[in-house]
This record gives sequence, C-alpha cells and structure tokens, in this order.
Amino acid sequence: MAEINITKENFDEEIRNYKGMPILIDLWAGWCGPCMMLAPIVEEIADEYDGKVKVCKINVDEQPELAMAFNADHIPLLVVVKDGAIVNKAVGVRPKSDILALLGL
Repeated sequence: MAEINITKENFDEEIRNYKGMPILIDLWAGWCGPCMMLAPIVEEIADEYDGKVKVCKINVDEQPELAMAFNADHIPLLVVVKDGAIVNKAVGVRPKSDILALLGL
C-alpha cells in the first residue's frame, strides 16, 4: 500500500475516525536531512506490511496545524495511532527494527 499524504481535510477520515490496523504517521519536511534518510525505511514498511499497517505522511510545512496538534517540535517524528489514540512516538531517524517495535510487530 502506498503511503497516504495527510492534510487537515482528510485527517478525520484517514486517522482520527479510522478503526482497524495501527497507523504509522511520519511527520517530515523536504528540507530535513534526517527525514530524507528515514523516508525509504517508512516506504519499505508501507510495502512490506500492506494490510497490517496503514502508513501516512504529514508534511509539517504544508500542514502546520497538524504539526502543532502532534507537538512536532522536532522532526522526523513517528507517531503510532490505534483507534484514534496515540499509542507511541519517536523522534529522529530509527532503524526499521525500532519502528516495527513501535508498531508492536
């Protein structure tokens, strides 16, 4: 499954009101070097865990209100949401194994 770009317009449908598999949200920016290092890992998880994890991305420059809602003072920020509630967070580049552990996989 491809990563889903989240905006304030689709946030409720894709994240807040979504029930089902866990959601991995990557808060990032195009100018952020560590974000670019993390992007291929997040994309790999989206491909390999299709049907088990919903992977979403929020560009903090394009969606400042969502960035503030997640307290994204530092990026990259990974947030795991299950049934509308935040269950885990991690800041910075992480190896794939750490991200899978955040997701409980």
